Amino acid sequence: MLSGVWLLLATLSLPYYSPLIWAAPTLHKPCPRYEEFSISRTDKDLSKGRHQLPLQRPREECRKFISPVLEKTITRLREKITDPDLFRLFENTYPNTLDTAVLWTGFASQDDAGLPSAGSSTTTDEDLAFVITGDINAMWLRDSANQILSYLPLLEPSESPTSIAALFRGVINLQSRYIKITPYCHAFQPPPESNIPLGRNYAYHLNKVNPPYDRSKTFDCKWELDSLASFLQLSSEYHNSTGDMRPFIKYKWVQTVKVILDAVEAMRTATYTPDGHIAPSGYTMTGNTDRATETTSNGGLGNPVKFTGMIRSTFRPSDDATIHQYLIPSNMMFARYLEDACVIMANIKSQEAEHLNQRMRTMAAEIRAGIAKHGIVHHPLFGAIFAFEVDGYGSHNLMDDANLPSLLSAAMTGYVSPHDEVYLNTRLFALSEHNPYWAQGPVFSAIGGPHLGPGKGWPLASIVRVMTSADGTGEEAKAEIMAILNTTDGLGLMHESIDSHDVKQWSRHWFSWANGMFGQMILDIERSRPYLLQESYQ
Repeated sequence: MLSGVWLLLATLSLPYYSPLIWAAPTLHKPCPRYEEFSISRTDKDLSKGRHQLPLQRPREECRKFISPVLEKTITRLREKITDPDLFRLFENTYPNTLDTAVLWTGFASQDDAGLPSAGSSTTTDEDLAFVITGDINAMWLRDSANQILSYLPLLEPSESPTSIAALFRGVINLQSRYIKITPYCHAFQPPPESNIPLGRNYAYHLNKVNPPYDRSKTFDCKWELDSLASFLQLSSEYHNSTGDMRPFIKYKWVQTVKVILDAVEAMRTATYTPDGHIAPSGYTMTGNTDRATETTSNGGLGNPVKFTGMIRSTFRPSDDATIHQYLIPSNMMFARYLEDACVIMANIKSQEAEHLNQRMRTMAAEIRAGIAKHGIVHHPLFGAIFAFEVDGYGSHNLMDDANLPSLLSAAMTGYVSPHDEVYLNTRLFALSEHNPYWAQGPVFSAIGGPHLGPGKGWPLASIVRVMTSADGTGEEAKAEIMAILNTTDGLGLMHESIDSHDVKQWSRHWFSWANGMFGQMILDIERSRPYLLQESYQ
């Protein structure tokens, strides 16, 4: 019979839908499904502010990943955040990924052929971590990277399998495996080692994707450049914080980067060859749908482009189809973290790594040159600004979207300085009614996007606005924090979007990415503008 401690450790790896009962030996009370638990305010401790936000953390024995350093951070911030509602929102949101979305952690197993296996007795020391988005039981490359990056302020070197460092390694290693399976896909099934049942994507039979994918390994397949950029960012941030080279030398990270470079190279081609034929494309997709954002034109090729040095992205970070395939925010992010990943590659002493390092540097420089030449346009009111999408022919799409990477987030990722003139002009444009997807209303005003339609502001965009604000008075950040506090509809968690005229109309009450970023924003404020934590937001 398992002792109480081992029972707890065993149950922490189980999904919420497990038929087993999650219970500490002395409680005999099953853990509720979080999607049901988080929609209710009943029988919960309420904050003492006017919003009376409920405590939305699962009981300790129901939490997926326990981190002492996270708990110490929450305790420390309790003394620094004056407003009771603001602290409750931080207390709920920052641990949300660890509490609810780290569905499994473990080690890679291999069969006799060296392939991942559920029942193999050959277990390696390669950390793996399967992280869901929240209410969708699949692992998005972009979302899982951003969810874990929220804990970058807590990251320190550690070999412990229960550390934040092990969680970073686990996501890096599993993403590396996924990318080698199919680099053009963005969302994946649980690894066989986890024994978690596969998710079902009912759009599978509606879409025609080339190259085809194995749905026992891949949940959905939309070519989104930012997914690969997110892997490079996660790798680089882990290395920069820990100096640990083991995941990059020991577990075929170099092979993954080669797969990435080959995949994106096939998406840099123009639509037409020099003699006027249609050039082959690394990825095509058409969908049988009534939503224009879920399919592409020209038999899956998308709208025509000329060569610019940039990389085509068939879909945006929002999972919506691009109009013009050179998506500037994604190219910015890819170039930025391709450069950062060169530091890792330079520390790997092999001829292949040296060759890849040169390819990476050259490609990043060519992308930057393409953005400078084709991605900056003149706006009659704002002057020189970054376009959202271009095609190399001179056509451009002027807008910004709440999902990351965005034009607004370009300074946050470090592609440009927050004081760069073109960026500041772009920021003013994006946060104005001249942005077609600026949602303006008495309840909430923020950038939205076509994923959920006009008039829906996303708190994620408001968080980025705070983190990119250069307002020395702090008034812009304070106003946004107050606006965000008003959007939870009394649930005390970040929603995906909110109707700008009706706080009761929102999407997704369990959105771990936005939750984590809110906590990350609070820690950024503590570091750079701590006086904002002493303000009242009542």
